[in-house]
Amino acid sequence: MSELALLLSGGMDSIALAWALKPSLAITIDYGQMPAAGEIRAAAAVCTSLGIRHRIVRADCTEVGSGDLIGRSADPLAPSSEWWPYRNQLLITLAASAAIQEGLTRLAFGAVSTDGSHVDGRSEFFQALNQVLGLQEGRLTVETPAIEQTTVEFCRRVQVPFDILAWSHSCHAAEYACGNCRGCNKHRQCMRELGYGDY
Repeated sequence: MSELALLLSGGMDSIALAWALKPSLAITIDYGQMPAAGEIRAAAAVCTSLGIRHRIVRADCTEVGSGDLIGRSADPLAPSSEWWPYRNQLLITLAASAAIQEGLTRLAFGAVSTDGSHVDGRSEFFQALNQVLGLQEGRLTVETPAIEQTTVEFCRRVQVPFDILAWSHSCHAAEYACGNCRGCNKHRQCMRELGYGDY
């Protein structure tokens, strides 16, 4: 196994990364989001299947949440209904703190090309964040191995098997898939493109 930590949300992108990278540690963050229990369940199942050590970090950030992920109206600045202000920065900060405690200085993050609709899903964001992290003790770096590909392209490239990908939880609104949010719609479309029908 690599000396690498992975921020494992339990979604398709991070599960495909878990399969491809086999990190020494996977970190799942419960920051108060509505689907937290479903994400943790999916991440734990994948870690058990792949023999990856799993750590859950809990930090109640519900007071600053907005949109589908917290069950509130979207913020007026939101580019989409699931937008949570500075979410990727928050998650990376929490995961980086846990990784440093474990003696790890590399953190993989499951950004894909279609995440560019959010500023914090773009290459320039991760480059800037790495500069900030590099100024601090620990000097952790964030890696985004799938950022040039879509979810479907990356899943095909790494050949993640169905029995691993099937654990994924992409819903933005609930512990169990609501079937209607942007996350569920993306999950359904990706599974169709990968040849799994409406799984």
